[in-house]
Amino acid sequence: MHLKNCKLLLWPVLLLLLSCSNPVNKIFGKKTAHEVYADKVEQSPEGKQWVAVSEKVLQSPYTIQLPYRHAGHFPLDKLRAFALQFTVKQGEKIMVDVSKKNGVANVLYADVFKLDGARHDHILSADTTISSLSFEADETATYILRLQPALYHTASYNLSVSVGPSLSFPVAGTKAKTGSFWGDARDAGKRLHEGIDIFAPKLTPAIAAADGYVTKVDEVGIGGKTVWMKVADRNIHLYYAHLHKQLVQDGQTVKKGDTVGLIGNTGNAIHTAAHLHFGIYNNEGALDPWPFVNKVVKTAPAITPKDLTVYLQFKSPLAISAGTKETANPVLIPLAVNADGYIAELPDGKMIHAPFKAVKNIDKQKDPLPTQKLKVTSKG
Repeated sequence: MHLKNCKLLLWPVLLLLLSCSNPVNKIFGKKTAHEVYADKVEQSPEGKQWVAVSEKVLQSPYTIQLPYRHAGHFPLDKLRAFALQFTVKQGEKIMVDVSKKNGVANVLYADVFKLDGARHDHILSADTTISSLSFEADETATYILRLQPALYHTASYNLSVSVGPSLSFPVAGTKAKTGSFWGDARDAGKRLHEGIDIFAPKLTPAIAAADGYVTKVDEVGIGGKTVWMKVADRNIHLYYAHLHKQLVQDGQTVKKGDTVGLIGNTGNAIHTAAHLHFGIYNNEGALDPWPFVNKVVKTAPAITPKDLTVYLQFKSPLAISAGTKETANPVLIPLAVNADGYIAELPDGKMIHAPFKAVKNIDKQKDPLPTQKLKVTSKG
């Protein structure tokens, strides 16, 4: 074939790649475990329904606050998926653990999506052999965790979502204490603090909070002796100010934990106690460093075990809508239990929160699909 003809054949491919909204590696890259399984089953009616459920559940997620924990159960009566929506601050690291209960043999797919307007951008998935996954938030955004068992599989599991820092704390030792935070007033309110101040004894090592390389070692009026470093594989720069001494050079590669300088009170901190002014910057300017380096890993407390193979009903009927005398007391199917109560499914498939004190167990033989409507007679 002539070279000219080869070029003509390649043009449609190049145009496809340039016009596609998805990354190139999504076209040619490795599929997630969920996608591989969907390819296997979607030719059957049940498989088509399984795929449809996986897509539909993303449109009506259950909102949670982090950190979070629940025990969950997927019964076999129909195809289901579970979507949890939560907000993550820029710089935080989210750690998700999904463990099977009592060694039950089941297949449970876990996928994380980032909301971008009306789009759900897939960012992470766990293989069916892996029970944990984690990701770092490059911006403050809303995410969705979807859980879905394989066809004809029940699934009993424990879920925990913890929040921690994506960088290491930038001061060595145990005596360091953060005493001033992002946004605090400076110069009688003329400016705001664009970083955090970490107080520690003079000459305490200031350390690299991540792998990277030094971009600038300088001495300036306000910051005194400073060090700038670029974090490897991330679009952020770290700023160390008021150092007593700098121990790195321009262009030097550093590993997480390496000493970049010794804490002091140079620059406009000459009349204050020794401390490190620590800042983080990206192309858009200064960022709040605290979510990046807060050493406290937030985990949800343990929950009280509950039987999730039962049916529930509210102790008192619920008003169907405001201003009506019609009430309903539907049968609820509990899909999870957390510290505040049950996450239960209504007959129409919607998820609601049901506090422990508000519901009671009912006969499991009772049909969970119909909704019983009661007429309430007004008094007087």
